[in-house]
Amino acid sequence: MSNNDRIIRLKTVLARTGLSRSTLYRKIADGTFPAQVRISVHGAGWRESAINRWIANPVTYCEDQAGREVL
Repeated sequence: MSNNDRIIRLKTVLARTGLSRSTLYRKIADGTFPAQVRISVHGAGWRESAINRWIANPVTYCEDQAGREVL
């Protein structure tokens, strides 16, 4: 896993994006924010590279039903 593909947790994602927790989860449900990656039974995080892509262009970011970014 490259340094840019490390897994970051919720607190870091909220700090980097400026979103509230409820807004973040609403955007995930809408497909306009990267989905979480399961890292354990009770834990999840986000790929840093996906968060960086969202930060670079949050208006046009979109994922399909399978959680893949639509280009």
